[in-house]
Amino acid sequence: MQLASILDQYHDALLTEYSSRLLPGHLRAIDAIMRCRPPDAGEMFVQCPECGHATWRPHSCGHRSCPQCQNHEASLWLDRQQVKLLPVEYFMATFTLPYELRSLAWDNQKLIYNLLFECVSSTLKDFGLNPRNLGSSIGMTAILHTHNRRLDFHPHVHVVIPGGGIDPARKQWKKKKGKYFFNEFALAKVFRARFIEALKQAGLSAPNSLPNKWVVHCIHVGKGLPALKYLSRYLYRGVISETNIVSNQHGNVTFKYVESRTGKICYRTLKGEDFLWLVLQHVLPKGFRRVRDYGFLHGNAKKLLSLVQLVLRVFIEPCSFRPRPVFKCPNCRATMIIIAFRRPALAAG
Repeated sequence: MQLASILDQYHDALLTEYSSRLLPGHLRAIDAIMRCRPPDAGEMFVQCPECGHATWRPHSCGHRSCPQCQNHEASLWLDRQQVKLLPVEYFMATFTLPYELRSLAWDNQKLIYNLLFECVSSTLKDFGLNPRNLGSSIGMTAILHTHNRRLDFHPHVHVVIPGGGIDPARKQWKKKKGKYFFNEFALAKVFRARFIEALKQAGLSAPNSLPNKWVVHCIHVGKGLPALKYLSRYLYRGVISETNIVSNQHGNVTFKYVESRTGKICYRTLKGEDFLWLVLQHVLPKGFRRVRDYGFLHGNAKKLLSLVQLVLRVFIEPCSFRPRPVFKCPNCRATMIIIAFRRPALAAG
């Protein structure tokens, strides 16, 4: 099941039902996904140098919410993160906005998401610097998700953290012992206070119904690579894989997901336009960075990361350039060469 074909089928119904809620970013995503890989979106002429087989191949849209695009970019990001991996235990902390703040987050997405990143990172940094916890500077990679597994609007941030920190003055690495990182309840308490204060500073008022206890989970994830691979799935290719769309009939679309508590495969069926809205509401504001590095993992802290790698005796392999996927000849499997391009067809009128 292709999302583009579902968009084409239910496009008019979507506009009729949700036109008042569709933002400019949603409209750009709709246009990009519907024009992904049809001939009128532009084509390239490729030819096999071995057997001479030639054909036209359509262009992709390249939109980060398109489930057919950006696989190469996700792989490049994972390559960059693997270069930073350390031979230590890793932890993943998840900070979730309570239900009562979701409407405020929807109405002020860029602001709220930025505040979410700022409050999460500052809370974890200060916990790391606290001598009772670690007493050192930590590094972390934070990724914003706006959905749960049922694709409902559910803003939260996952943070992958190496189990230790660096004391730059002493050039000393402090290892976090055991499979317990920071106290979840203490993290949630500090995070709540900072986020509410940040809302006030931004001129927004928190609803009176806010719960006293917020949810923060902190789990041990082994050596870190499995967590990074899991998070990389949702960086550049939208919130749903087309393989999870199992049915489109009688005006309804059904998709499958894995229930987090039981691990069982569940199914959810919605009207076509409601399914599209469920997917589109997770399109991020234009230019917003979904993933951010902090501490010694930040892009501007390469010297500090090198110090950490030196202290931990990490053997740094040269980062090889990952080439873009190539077209393979269907006859002889040789790599095909791009010969020419055909521009997109101009819209009528």
